[in-house]
Amino acid sequence: MPASPVGRRQSIAGAGEGDTVPNEPQYETIIVEKERGRARITLNRPEKLNALSRQLQRELREALWEADRDTRIHCVILRGAGRSFCAGYDLTPERRLEGETGEADEYGQVYRQSQTFDDDVWRMEDAQRDRMTIFDMHKPVIGQIHGYVVAGGTDLVFLCDIVVADKDARIGFPPVRAQGGPPQHMWTYHVGPQWAKYMLLTGEFISGEQAERIGLVWKAVDGDQLTETVEELADRMAMIHPDFLSGNKRSVNMALEMMGARTMQRFAAEQDARMHTSPAMEDWRTRNREQGLKEALAWRDGRFANLDARRAWQQDAWSEGPRTS
Repeated sequence: MPASPVGRRQSIAGAGEGDTVPNEPQYETIIVEKERGRARITLNRPEKLNALSRQLQRELREALWEADRDTRIHCVILRGAGRSFCAGYDLTPERRLEGETGEADEYGQVYRQSQTFDDDVWRMEDAQRDRMTIFDMHKPVIGQIHGYVVAGGTDLVFLCDIVVADKDARIGFPPVRAQGGPPQHMWTYHVGPQWAKYMLLTGEFISGEQAERIGLVWKAVDGDQLTETVEELADRMAMIHPDFLSGNKRSVNMALEMMGARTMQRFAAEQDARMHTSPAMEDWRTRNREQGLKEALAWRDGRFANLDARRAWQQDAWSEGPRTS
């Protein structure tokens, strides 16, 4: 039987409350709680909407493998503290000045800015190895999402074995508009080419309810039912021996691998790095460097806000008229 959970308690918006276990590894950017056959891992940078620093990604990998080794644990719940599950990768180099991260995180300053193509691919694959822990570990991982689930947040959660969403969650990959593409590509495997292309060729958001309808998540529920639904799912897994959970998870994942899923992840990382070499990427870099991240994001997404904004931008960009051969 699992040990009785004791220790500090902390409120998690959209996630309920839980207890940490003494003598467990301590982390700066995540919270780990264990009880009744489950480990809850909470991304804990709510002031940054749980943006993924390299430190967070590495701590998450360590916590996932630790849960996989723990014979008391049958499944993992992955969730986010505060208003959102995850707002994407942390693109703010000034975080190094805030004392949040150590030297291991410093290369995040150029995480989306390649020096050479191979240098960029190396970084993409380095971060990818952390995320792939969710796919590679033996025990199932349940993704619990609410609020914004953006860019790197989708890279992370759509590797989970089952995802439960708040109906009002906002899910999307807007960086495709100006910065590249997802270095983790599970979109096609979840929703097929039509919806994958819609999401990745427009950068639009869909709700959790829409995500359920197209098969991107298993179920979407009202926000006040999110934790209960996830915990009930974990209850069922806690009653099945980990050997059986592992065998069946790995069978499904092997089927995905036979459809090219693992090779696709490597290819996606290289495609993202390739897009970083585009001259169009320089617009983003220049604005981010000279005007700051907030203004760069406003430039990226503001022109998509409504029909008038889109038409005005198109007219300006097309001022010379169509080219003829």
